[in-house]
Amino acid sequence: MMEKIVSLAKRRGFIYPGSDIYSGLAGTWDYGPLGAEFKRNLKKEWWKSMVQLRSDVVGLDAAIMMNPEVWRASGHLEAFTDPLVECKVCHARLRADKIDEIKTHEEAGHKIEGKTVKVEWTEAKKFNLLVEAELGVVEGQKQKIYLRGEITQGAFVNFENVVSSSRVKVPFGIAQIGKAFRNEITPGNFTYRSREFEQMELEFFVRPQDAEGDKWFEYWKIQRMDWYKSLGMDPSKLRFRKHEDDEKAHYAKYAEDIEYEAPFGWSEFEGIHHRGDWDLSRHKMQYIDDQGQKFTPWVIETSGGVDRSTLFFLLNAYRQDEKRVWLSIHPKLAPYKAAVFPLLPNKPELVEKAKGIYDNLKSDFMVAWDDRGNIGKRYLSQDEAGTPYCITVDFETLEDDAVTVRDRDTATQERVKISELQNFISSKLG
Repeated sequence: MMEKIVSLAKRRGFIYPGSDIYSGLAGTWDYGPLGAEFKRNLKKEWWKSMVQLRSDVVGLDAAIMMNPEVWRASGHLEAFTDPLVECKVCHARLRADKIDEIKTHEEAGHKIEGKTVKVEWTEAKKFNLLVEAELGVVEGQKQKIYLRGEITQGAFVNFENVVSSSRVKVPFGIAQIGKAFRNEITPGNFTYRSREFEQMELEFFVRPQDAEGDKWFEYWKIQRMDWYKSLGMDPSKLRFRKHEDDEKAHYAKYAEDIEYEAPFGWSEFEGIHHRGDWDLSRHKMQYIDDQGQKFTPWVIETSGGVDRSTLFFLLNAYRQDEKRVWLSIHPKLAPYKAAVFPLLPNKPELVEKAKGIYDNLKSDFMVAWDDRGNIGKRYLSQDEAGTPYCITVDFETLEDDAVTVRDRDTATQERVKISELQNFISSKLG
């Protein structure tokens, strides 16, 4: 399945290896024409559900480069590490907690001068995951900074700015989407574990009371799981997994992950964390309510991976039978909502009519134009792209001003009046 997805993603312009013409750069990926639209739609739907439709959440777009003191105060300079072991034979480094990967490496064995040698490991050592950078123009006088390892801290350092510049009151949230960077030692499983990735996060601030913390933690767990289901993820492939005490992040009182059953096993792609007052207290931030009471709010966080979600939506949508391959992507997320065809590309009257429909629809929707090859091949091409509806202008159209609309998932066709096409597509998008 992974081989099929990787092949389709590159062939159809969803995802390319980063720096591909120069042998790539491990853990980096470029999103092609279809992938860029897919990701944009995913982020748009997240923003709509988390900010636009809520009165208790506001948005933020914080800087990627931050004063190093932010990371010192947050604890990332001392705690944002992974324990790694190194193979003494081939010097491969693996995370010490990935028992299955270590076992697989040992079973594969190594040969030196034709003889199989036993794998031995070094003691586990910690490696900092923050990506270092230098800021300044004069060599020898540059300031060392860190590309953010998570987008979260932007919300915390701006907590007082948001409170003073808007009318939010606890409980309220700050939402943002943005890039983050990590020194992943073993990037892999396509885009699942990358060194440059995008996050969509909510930091929700509540009163420091156990009942409030528990209530909102459970609330956001349900909200986030239901959101993925509403966009077509198979509920049987989703689950919550609670973090044990020995795996919780340094900031977490408790945490649970939403996991997807991928071809490489159950894998986390969104975390719901009770961060307590760890962050705001470290940054010395407080809140004053309407009664003049001063306190440090607790934080309930939802942190989802845009790239991981994109990958799992692709896996979830992949379909294949003896006749075709198609991506059953929810229409809200599909890169193109419809494709417009003239039945025959060498008939000017059909092309002109189809062009008029295409130009009219593209002001409201992302719409594809395709007049290559026969109509059957065009259908198959759009199926692989996940396009929900194909609109064909035929000779009957010239007489009745109706077109043939083909459904991607069922391959059934119906006649729809040209004047009703926009309402037809809008109704399918909810």
